[in-house]
Amino acid sequence: MEAMKTAQFLGLCFILLLHSAAMASSPRKPVSVPFHNNYVSSWGADHIKQYHGGRKAELLLNKQYGAGFESKGTYLFGHFSMQIKMVPGDSSGTVTAFYLSSQTAEHDEIDFEFLGNKSGEPYILQTNVFTGGKGEREHRIYLWFDPTKDYHSYAVLWNMYQIVFLVDEVPIRVFKNSKDLGVRYPFNQPMKLYSSLWNADDWATRGGLEKTDWSKAPFIASYKQFHVDACEASAPHSVCATQGRRWWDQEEFRDLDGRQWRYLKWVRKHYTIYNYCTDTPRNKQMPPECVRDRDNI
Repeated sequence: MEAMKTAQFLGLCFILLLHSAAMASSPRKPVSVPFHNNYVSSWGADHIKQYHGGRKAELLLNKQYGAGFESKGTYLFGHFSMQIKMVPGDSSGTVTAFYLSSQTAEHDEIDFEFLGNKSGEPYILQTNVFTGGKGEREHRIYLWFDPTKDYHSYAVLWNMYQIVFLVDEVPIRVFKNSKDLGVRYPFNQPMKLYSSLWNADDWATRGGLEKTDWSKAPFIASYKQFHVDACEASAPHSVCATQGRRWWDQEEFRDLDGRQWRYLKWVRKHYTIYNYCTDTPRNKQMPPECVRDRDNI
């Protein structure tokens, strides 16, 4: 644990140093709106609490059930973010999810999943990308801070060229459009934005070895700064009317800049604990999108 605390301290120093100069391709400042403007309950409505006119929301999980919410709108490309404070203390078995999904038979999905752990142990952040119903593209990292102590920003930038996962504006993962290599890419299925808090103690913590301690319930995840800047589309339509005319469509957002690549390489070197690209027992041959990205793995 001392090693993890040292890594978190050094990570904070590194982030502050890089933030001392503005990132050339940082997204526009997110615009926050009240929770109820954009979201409705998906399930467990009585376990969703709103405060300060919807500027803050909480999801509660107890032994009976958890809760989830979804966006009212359906989107095709854009920038999506929330500030979340994770379940504190002994959160073993719990999963806090923040994701985009088309909810179709061969669905596309872009996932953040925060896997709870024993008190004092680090949270694991798992990301995944589903295309045409195929997933198994997990990355897992430790964070360079304790996500239960304060709110931190978690964001997705999604356009025709790349999907970027960001934590406090730090790129932690990029999934490039590799259709030319025969890899499906999310481009024609509008998605809703979802978040949920639920029990997954059959797999979430140490592969299911650590079970949820219900004496610690209710477990609470807190949210604020609800932001969506995206092309809203009805589910039957796969074409964005403003394609190519929004800030996240522009050339500077078709790849990371040099500073962002340094962030990403730093995360990969110091905080990555699993990458499907290097899982040779699962993938006898490296997936083609990983081969393209080999120098940055």
